[in-house]
Amino acid sequence: MRLLKRDDDGNISPTRWFDKDSDVPKYAILSHRWGTDEVVLKDIQDGTAKGKAGYHKIQFCADQALRDGLRHFWVDTCCIDRSSSAELQESINCMFRWYGQAAKCYAFLADVPSKSFCGSEWFTRGWTLQELIAPKEVDFFSLKGDRLGNKSSLEHDIHLATRIPVAALRGSRLSDFDISERMAWIDRRETTRPEDKAYALFGIIGTCIPILYGEGRENAFERLHDMIASKGRKERQQDEQTKICLADLMLTDPRDDLRRIADTKGGLFHGASNWILGHNDFCQWRDKDARLLWIKGDPGKGKTMLLIAIVEHLQQATASALSYFFCQGTNGSLNNAAAVLRGLIYLLCIQQPFLASHLRARYDHAGTKLFDDANKFYALSKVLENMMRDDRLQIAYLVVDALDECVADKDQLLRFIAEHAVISPRIKWIVSSRNIPEIEKLLRGNTFESSGSHKVKLSLEIAENAGQVRQAVEAFIDHKLSDLDSLQYNHETQGRVRDIMLKKANGTFLWVALVVKELVYTSSWELEAVMEEMPEGLEELYDQIRKQVQKLGRGRPELCRLVLSAVTLAYRPLHLAELAVVSGLPAHIFRGPSNERKVEEVVTLCGSFLSVKDRLVYLIHQSVKDYLSGRAAGAIFPSGPNQAHHAMFVQSADTMSTGLRRNIYRLPSPGVSVKEVRTPEPDPLASLRYPCVHWASHFFDAISESNDPDWTKVSHFIRKSFLHWLEAVALLRNITDSIISLRRLETALNSEQIVDLVKDAVRFALHNRHAIENAPL
Repeated sequence: MRLLKRDDDGNISPTRWFDKDSDVPKYAILSHRWGTDEVVLKDIQDGTAKGKAGYHKIQFCADQALRDGLRHFWVDTCCIDRSSSAELQESINCMFRWYGQAAKCYAFLADVPSKSFCGSEWFTRGWTLQELIAPKEVDFFSLKGDRLGNKSSLEHDIHLATRIPVAALRGSRLSDFDISERMAWIDRRETTRPEDKAYALFGIIGTCIPILYGEGRENAFERLHDMIASKGRKERQQDEQTKICLADLMLTDPRDDLRRIADTKGGLFHGASNWILGHNDFCQWRDKDARLLWIKGDPGKGKTMLLIAIVEHLQQATASALSYFFCQGTNGSLNNAAAVLRGLIYLLCIQQPFLASHLRARYDHAGTKLFDDANKFYALSKVLENMMRDDRLQIAYLVVDALDECVADKDQLLRFIAEHAVISPRIKWIVSSRNIPEIEKLLRGNTFESSGSHKVKLSLEIAENAGQVRQAVEAFIDHKLSDLDSLQYNHETQGRVRDIMLKKANGTFLWVALVVKELVYTSSWELEAVMEEMPEGLEELYDQIRKQVQKLGRGRPELCRLVLSAVTLAYRPLHLAELAVVSGLPAHIFRGPSNERKVEEVVTLCGSFLSVKDRLVYLIHQSVKDYLSGRAAGAIFPSGPNQAHHAMFVQSADTMSTGLRRNIYRLPSPGVSVKEVRTPEPDPLASLRYPCVHWASHFFDAISESNDPDWTKVSHFIRKSFLHWLEAVALLRNITDSIISLRRLETALNSEQIVDLVKDAVRFALHNRHAIENAPL
């Protein structure tokens, strides 16, 4: 673009043509009605401009811009060389953007005050439509240069004069309005040249056509409609491709995780969580320059619920982009740095669709390998980096819970967060974790809370915050006890139970939640005694729950041990049908029409360690997994975890050998595309999904110095079920992980008996991969 510049002596001259937006200085821009004797570029260049009637508008714009601290300004009549068709075309194409990027926009209403504000002809002209919509703000002036107000203060009058929705005047995205609605905004407006009525819509509808003066209004609109239709087809195609890309990206929807986690913990109780919203450290992060807030505390202190409360607050309080992810150490798919990035990128693309272009730039080249290969963290971090640098992203809040539960590439993730908390001013991070020195070291970089630091640390154990947590736990206890039927009409007992609970809880929400579960079936006269017997501390409480399970009798403790062993070692939450298979439960429990109900009954016997949501079995907390695989490992894995992994491998292999078969989904022909496959009901793979994907991982985890690999079982499985297994994993859309498992088998071989067999299996899978994953049968 070309600008006008006012020098120190008040002289006005044109600048050179700026080719890049980054080279353009801050400028004001004029919106006006053309009259007679307008000043054009040649008049400015040859010094004859002051003799023209239209010069007073140029002088007004220059003077007002100077009052606003701007020496550069733009006026269409004298900043465009209309003798150059190329420059005229480019200027008309860019006009909407130029108005949108101006530091100030002045609407000069030459017929006010002789006419009323709403009666000004400025509201009837075609080009002034985009000059009203494009800028964030417009200041209106009368003929004498008196300020009448701005787009915000006069929005009601402007709406009455134009019938343009207030939301559009306030800067809502134009894509929120149908094309037909936007085109209707110009219906009551006129232009001097008939074709300009179509050309003036370029910025409003987001497309343009070559300008052909003389073609007439009808032809111009016909060509514009054709361009809109063509653009619409391309956009729909792009949208469909983006949907496929996002479907491949999504491991989990963090919004569903948030609801499930909150529901599993009994719902978000604001009385125990909202204190964080008024905390000085949070307010410093939200309202000031701090860009990273790290909330740290011991297990069960309510960190996850604090972050859920923060997410809900930000959703209600801001229209800015908000993305979040909950690391889950009990789920192998969601406990790694790449999964964190995938979740953050997914929500950003859902909320701000324009950001998907940065993902598509890599996905269109690499396909699903972008999410699966050895460099996936680095590729995805570059995608997120480019999103954060996008000028269209005003500000974004990124929330990551339970960094301590991120296993793979945790250090790289921490460095990435720490670095961008410093160099990305429009990105604000909140993270949480346990009190782990390595996390603090990597997040810190420079010290937290130093002078001018962008990083703030909020420890739940320091005296000030421990008091807040204690009050929150007290409110949580009152909330939980109010739901106990046995205490509804016994306020005296409720008060004593409450005091004992508050004393023993030690500021730990999880302890309270578990104890209340134990009290649900306790008679009112026993409550105090039961509470007195309750141990302090989470691990001591877990000891008591485990001992209660061991007292069940009739073989039930062994059933519970099998279930707890499998759930603890599983790489993701198990479906009830899958749990029955991999845990090694007796056949009479999981066979028959009510098999899942029977398995759920066994899960219930395991006390408060487990919960069932949508037929998936979860450990209630990461601390339970730590306890079962640590302090209680001798009871849960009497022969050691390696042997337990071996049992899960054997049970998986045996079940697949007997359960898999050719054309398990009864597809009508071998060439049916995987995209056309619909899961039948009942699903014959329901109990086999986990074994199909994870049998090899349990095989490798079973290997120890004292435990030789069970190559005989591997050989039997490959010889009998290899093709059926490939069909199944393709139906499950998991061919990549399965081929990786085969490659691991190949590198681990030490049995000459099956070297050729495994190598042949790998060659077959790699050579036919494209066919297998696209047409499984």
